[in-house]
Amino acid sequence: MRAVRRWAARHGAFLVVLALAVALRITVMIGYRPIMWFNDSYGYVADAFELNPSPIRPSGYSFLLKLLDPLGGFTLVAVVQHLMGLTVGVLCYQVVRRLGAPAWAAVLAAVPVLFDAYQVQLEHLVMSDTLFTVLVVGAVVLVVRARPTVAVGAVAGVLLGLATVTRSIGQPLLILLIGYLLIRQVGWRVVTTTALAGAIPIFAYMSWFHEVHGRYSLSDSSGIFLYSRTMAFADCGKIKPPPRLAPLCDDLPAERRPLSQLYIWSASSPLYRLGGEVFTEQTNRLAGEFARRAVLAQPLDYLSVVLKDVARTFAWERTPFPDEPTYAQYRFDKVIESLPNWEPPYLTAYDPGWRTVISEPQAGLLGGYQDRVYLRGSMFGVVLLVGLAGLFRRPVRGSPAWYLRWLRAPGLLPWLVAVVLVVVPAATAEFSYRYVLAAVPLAMIAAALAFRRSRAPS
Repeated sequence: MRAVRRWAARHGAFLVVLALAVALRITVMIGYRPIMWFNDSYGYVADAFELNPSPIRPSGYSFLLKLLDPLGGFTLVAVVQHLMGLTVGVLCYQVVRRLGAPAWAAVLAAVPVLFDAYQVQLEHLVMSDTLFTVLVVGAVVLVVRARPTVAVGAVAGVLLGLATVTRSIGQPLLILLIGYLLIRQVGWRVVTTTALAGAIPIFAYMSWFHEVHGRYSLSDSSGIFLYSRTMAFADCGKIKPPPRLAPLCDDLPAERRPLSQLYIWSASSPLYRLGGEVFTEQTNRLAGEFARRAVLAQPLDYLSVVLKDVARTFAWERTPFPDEPTYAQYRFDKVIESLPNWEPPYLTAYDPGWRTVISEPQAGLLGGYQDRVYLRGSMFGVVLLVGLAGLFRRPVRGSPAWYLRWLRAPGLLPWLVAVVLVVVPAATAEFSYRYVLAAVPLAMIAAALAFRRSRAPS
């Protein structure tokens, strides 16, 4: 009991914070029963019901829905996702304390994940983001908390492999982890084990995709999404596409064109000129070829579009982006229109009570809370800068030249992963506020580690 009291005294502040975070999530569970919905949610449930790999996006999240199906419907899905969010907060706190930062820094590292209203609302959506975040943060924490071993590398590799089949943005993260391990000189056994372990779930998923769709891939959409990105600037007068790609041109001036995502989802998209459905192997291949030609022909225009979207990440005020209806689905609103308006059989089969029921006063309280309690973009920018500065602190052991210190900094991997999670969506698709949320816990870890002491606590 004496040991328990010492442990509670040491972590008392965080335990209070964690209890409040649990209470917040209970309020959400009461206010919006059983769960909330986004446009993409129905596709995930359909893939779980039919157990087919989606041509639009990796279906790893649908596997989770399938596993939970016999146990409790969408109420259980919401509970599991809120537990994942709490787990991410605990991981942030634990790794920062483990690596020698003061308690206040460790608590602050967990606060945005535990209390940001948009983070909590995302946990309550039928979406893959929370699962993806806990997988990525778990892998990074395992690697940075101590010198990686073969076992640690294997688990971290599997976690990032699972993250990749949950969201395609996981692909560069596994490569980044392998590069980080090479820089750390942890030995070829650890590096090889990590790479092979990460490849196992990816190869298994691609084999399943091949069995269903006849080709080894994670989806039939990477080229299509990149095409939509380039349509913000693509000028066929400069690209000079061959006849097979000419139908993908848009004669509208760049400044008068619609949002990038409408080049995927709108019925007026040039993609439909290729005939048939959008998400096919041929359309994906032609769209990808057009996009690559656009980037090579107009590299500065492409860079300008990407930087503009990245800059949205750091704005002080949130604006309804990409449009009002989409942005509204990220909020605790008092009125929610369940989409679609018809009754999909797979939703009813999964859970007859799938439509969101709103309860007061919880919903009204959560709406007011969301207006005030979230990590503003400018604050997130400061967090990244603090984490970057922390990379150049004198390391715990050894004293290499100042320009090599960052190679040994424990915050290097979480900081790099956070930056990749911010930049890659803007470079390959389009900015979205929810894409940034996965980067927040990693950026907070890197920033908190900037205040670590010279020796880690035992």
